[in-house]
Amino acid sequence: MMELNRTRKVPLPGGRQGASGAGAGRGSMRTASRARGAAQPPSSPSHPSSPPAGLVSAGSSRAQQSAPASGGVRRMRWTTQMNSNALRAYFRAKGGETGGLAYRARMHRLFAELEPSLTVTEQNLADRVRYILRSNIFDVAELERLRREAVPSSGENAAAEDAAPQMVEQPANVDAAVNTPVVVDSSDDGTVAQELELEHMRSTLEEAIVETRSTPLENRPRLPRIALSKRNRAVVRALNPMLVTYLEASRDLCETDSILFGAALAVCRIIGAKVSTAGRATGHSSAIPAWRRRIEERIAKARALIGRLICFRSGNNRPRIVRTVRMAFAGTNVSLSQPDITQKLTERIDDLKQRIAAWGKRIRRYTERSTRFNQNRLFQSDQKRLYESLERPMVSGTGPAPNQADTVAFWRGLWSEPVNHSEGPWTEVMASQCAGITPMDPVIITPDDVAEAVRRAPNWKSPGLDGLHHYWLKGFMVCHSVLARQFQEALNQKSLPSLFTTGITHLVPIDQDIEMYQLLEKGIRSGLAQCSLTFANSFL
Repeated sequence: MMELNRTRKVPLPGGRQGASGAGAGRGSMRTASRARGAAQPPSSPSHPSSPPAGLVSAGSSRAQQSAPASGGVRRMRWTTQMNSNALRAYFRAKGGETGGLAYRARMHRLFAELEPSLTVTEQNLADRVRYILRSNIFDVAELERLRREAVPSSGENAAAEDAAPQMVEQPANVDAAVNTPVVVDSSDDGTVAQELELEHMRSTLEEAIVETRSTPLENRPRLPRIALSKRNRAVVRALNPMLVTYLEASRDLCETDSILFGAALAVCRIIGAKVSTAGRATGHSSAIPAWRRRIEERIAKARALIGRLICFRSGNNRPRIVRTVRMAFAGTNVSLSQPDITQKLTERIDDLKQRIAAWGKRIRRYTERSTRFNQNRLFQSDQKRLYESLERPMVSGTGPAPNQADTVAFWRGLWSEPVNHSEGPWTEVMASQCAGITPMDPVIITPDDVAEAVRRAPNWKSPGLDGLHHYWLKGFMVCHSVLARQFQEALNQKSLPSLFTTGITHLVPIDQDIEMYQLLEKGIRSGLAQCSLTFANSFL
């Protein structure tokens, strides 16, 4: 046996070992293949995804070629600058294209101009770009910056074929996660999920801004209160760099307000939040809740059954009545022919009456709880609507409505007519005392002042005429510098847009007397106006 075992360990002819199984010749076949490859002279690969023999030129100092792996795949170390240039070539070549493969030849040519020392195939470059976008090597803000560098304006997209992009050089820091094989799956459909998502956000933002610019303030949709989740915050952060182009072209505060409202509307549409249409009624729907309908149906059936039981107890023995009574006592072992059936009928009627009373109390209890819940939620979202709903029953008069022309003329006579006040001698005394007061230093509004004023403001307080909550001023941080500049211009010019000075005045009759009015001057200011007043008070 020892002789036999030693004989089995001897290598078989042809380099095969004596192991059995399907993989017995796998190692020898790979060895033979390598031997044949070493004997043959190097040649260019036939498959487009295979890297060429001279992937990196000898004079390249930024790319280092490592030793071939066991499988024969050459690896190349990509630096951050090389990855950035690959994305620049991708964005510049693709332009507004969302699908297809026509951009790959342009991308390969542009990348060759940016990296002349590298030699990569068109397929390898496309695979590398797809890997960069899928592995999140660059965050959303960096991707947006590279895209804006590559495609600065829509007018330059047509000249991308004939002009090389002007790129900004970056330090060649080697990324820790870029030591990856160049050869990956060659199936490329021309679109990347992350890039398509950014394009969808960009198109939604542009549509919302264009729509908001052509919509009057009173016809704007009502923005909902969104949840403070990680996903929603990520969407807001992704739109921040996209707003830079729009905000830099903003001329005044009204246009900035329109851009911010459009961005908030775009966020609501991207996350799927329900946005109320313009002109929608502010009152709650009068439809009866489902839980109340179910309880009321039980009460109606119980009352009908009580009527049938009372009829049977009174001597009505019609077949329909008898059938209903038998159904009422089903499962109780009560027979209609037993002597104490009258007592059983009375007990059953009393039981149904007690159930009806309990169901009625349940309706009242649920109604009170629902009212409290709706009022608390309305207080958090829109205090103005809550107070109007509380005051509406008290001010709803049944008499004739006041004349609108007379009412307007009365208040216009109080507010719009100039009045000459008598100036006493004390005014001169006060003027002489104030003459020696040192004038206040010029106020310089900085982006930090805007950020601090917005930080202290409540997120979802009732918005003004523009419908923009403070939450959006906090989320879109790129607007702080633009707001600081435009606030400073308004302060220097001593003029404010109508958006800041327009309010709503409600004339509500006191009690039921239409001749006496309680003036409710609604000092509703927009979110931007409240922000300006907040940090203006901090200087006083």
